[in-house]
Amino acid sequence: MADEASLDRRGFLKVVGGASAAGAAVAAPAATAQTQDHSSHGPAPASAAAAADRLSGWVFFNPDEVEFVKAALDTLIPADATGPGAVEAGCATYMDRQLAGAFGRGARLYMQGPFGQGTPQQGYQLPLTPSELIRIGIADVNALARKTKQKYFKELSPSERAAMMTEIDAGKAELANAPAATWFNMFLNLTMEGYFGDPMYGGNKDKSVWKMIGFPGVPGMYSGVIEQYRNKPYPHSPKSIQDFA
Repeated sequence: MADEASLDRRGFLKVVGGASAAGAAVAAPAATAQTQDHSSHGPAPASAAAAADRLSGWVFFNPDEVEFVKAALDTLIPADATGPGAVEAGCATYMDRQLAGAFGRGARLYMQGPFGQGTPQQGYQLPLTPSELIRIGIADVNALARKTKQKYFKELSPSERAAMMTEIDAGKAELANAPAATWFNMFLNLTMEGYFGDPMYGGNKDKSVWKMIGFPGVPGMYSGVIEQYRNKPYPHSPKSIQDFA
């Protein structure tokens, strides 16, 4: 998160990003509006223009939340000389759409209780839907920033934001209503999905992250040219779901 760590983090993203993007790209075409989890906003748009229309404006976050989300995204994955940050890649849009859709409503979560403290292996154990958890957590982090720094989170310096996020991630900072580590992990997961996923869902704007890590995109079937490009960059532009719509 800090300047010194960003290069190491960016190197890590380049190593694992291909696998993350591949998972998102392979799963997305098979999903439907009724059954999909993190791609829950209806069928694929018929064209890039239709996608742009569908992704304009905010459908879940209010203006104050948008400012928080952008500050948090810039803290987790800031832009640098290697590639775009999470803000530039459109992760806020991706997150906004996911929380407004079936995933945000907990459509595939068992929400009837009983709710108790579970082990990490037991997964999500809260009575809150994902959208409720993220919204409550945003308010809690802002309240924590106001209490400890007399500023809203977006007003903190980059180093202050990074330090606060690190404490929340480690469970060292207690939030008033949301379990700190659970909130952070969900926020981070949504950030990573938006960063590496198919641009059709609002993140990875202009396939910029795929281009940065050298991921070829959705088709992923290049058996005929494996030997030609073994240990070499694949020089062609990546393809998204929309390119085949």
